[in-house]
Amino acid sequence: MPTTDKIVILDFGSQTVQLIARRIREIGLYSEILPYHTSQATLASDPSIKGIILSGGPDSVLTDDRLDMDELILDLGIPICGICYGMQLIHKKMGGTIARAVHSEYGKTECTIHTASKITANIPSSHTVWMSHGDQVITPAPGFQVLGVTPEAIALSGHLEKNIYTMQFHPEVTQTEFGFTYLSNFVLNICHAVPSWNLDFILEEAIEKIRRTVKTEKVMLALSGGVDSSVLAMLLHRAIGNQLRCFYVNTGLMRKKETESIMATYLKHYHMDIRYIDAEDRFLLALKGLKDPEAKRKAIGSEFIRVFEEMTTTFSDCRFLAQGTIYPDVIESQSLSGPGKTIKSHHNVGGLPQDLKFTLIEPLRQLFKDEVRALGIKLGVPESIVKRHPFPGPGLAIRVIGEVTKERLDTLREADDIFISLLRDANLYDQVAQAFVCLLPVKTVGVMGDERTYQEVIAIRSVDTVDFMSATFSKLPWSFVEKVAGQIVNQVRGVNRVVYDVTSKPPGTIEWE
Repeated sequence: MPTTDKIVILDFGSQTVQLIARRIREIGLYSEILPYHTSQATLASDPSIKGIILSGGPDSVLTDDRLDMDELILDLGIPICGICYGMQLIHKKMGGTIARAVHSEYGKTECTIHTASKITANIPSSHTVWMSHGDQVITPAPGFQVLGVTPEAIALSGHLEKNIYTMQFHPEVTQTEFGFTYLSNFVLNICHAVPSWNLDFILEEAIEKIRRTVKTEKVMLALSGGVDSSVLAMLLHRAIGNQLRCFYVNTGLMRKKETESIMATYLKHYHMDIRYIDAEDRFLLALKGLKDPEAKRKAIGSEFIRVFEEMTTTFSDCRFLAQGTIYPDVIESQSLSGPGKTIKSHHNVGGLPQDLKFTLIEPLRQLFKDEVRALGIKLGVPESIVKRHPFPGPGLAIRVIGEVTKERLDTLREADDIFISLLRDANLYDQVAQAFVCLLPVKTVGVMGDERTYQEVIAIRSVDTVDFMSATFSKLPWSFVEKVAGQIVNQVRGVNRVVYDVTSKPPGTIEWE
């Protein structure tokens, strides 16, 4: 557990709670998301907590079954910031009046600052903020000053004596101008937290924790060729050296010629023992007949673990199993606080069987993707791996929508290779965050050579994002998209139509399954 100053975020089910945590880390402070019902005693027992943020959420504070907090937290003497639902809950707890808004505010609106304060330092008197609320504070709780308003609501208030501030808008999203400044003001000027969350600290803490946990035992790690497992391998090797046992499992779910490329890269850059396991047939058998994405993920996760268990005959001295689980995996696989709903299971956090024969360690579990990449560069992981687009643990099984067969995988591999190769040729690969194609479980009518066809559909997906918690579709040049579509239809047997996915996250996820 980090010993640095930290900011705690109480999660009331907001879809952007992870963005709050990420922004705090950008300021240089460790941030931790805790359940909304965390007790005052728990928070009081941790002297490293310098500030508390109450997130937004989908509930209404006007209902009897609302998500509630331990109101004793308000008397801890630790600075508090309530965002959206958090604002309304604080005012309700402290004697303010909340009501349904006559005109709900959703999206961008103008905020005007009435009173200067620590929270508004270096912020202009008029600026754009992003709102999303149906309730609003009508009368602030005693002791609170109105610091800023929008045309429809009290937008910003503060109890200056108690160092409690509330915001009806969302400072964590990029749509709010000066949102980062608001959070910086709270963390640095009000909480007086000392920034120390940086790569050196992350690396030192990770190595220390690995050594403390593993001691003299051996650790087994399955390498996938992706960013997370590659960075984890280097981190573990730095921490425990030859106590690490690595192997690469060919699941048959990788992209075209990727297995050969991965093994060549590892053997060239990684000075460690890496074993190769060909398990294509058994993974395809495990997936046979499955169409539901959750069923596919869990089948792959279970098969992975079975392979690991069988490897005990080779690595009989291994007690620990390491996985490259990162923070977004955990967030999307399970609710951290209770109110949220599972978005999707990840094979490394959602498919583990009850009879797991290893002690699981996940050194990257608290890190966001960009933090993992930066750590990889510091550890000396080749840029060809660090800058590689994210690739899901279940591989192409969740990009073949519907049932997975070798034939459908081969079709997808050919189309994906065309798309990614053309992205690289056009110098677009490094300009987008993640790009891939999906094979859809539908057929459409087409015409080729004056003959009617009835063939499969490929969907192209490319997104722009920093933290992968939210994303927008890439505005690729239409001439480029047209070129990709033309080559796929002309060169990939069995495909006669290509579509481009223009859905952002939310409401969609980056992967289709």
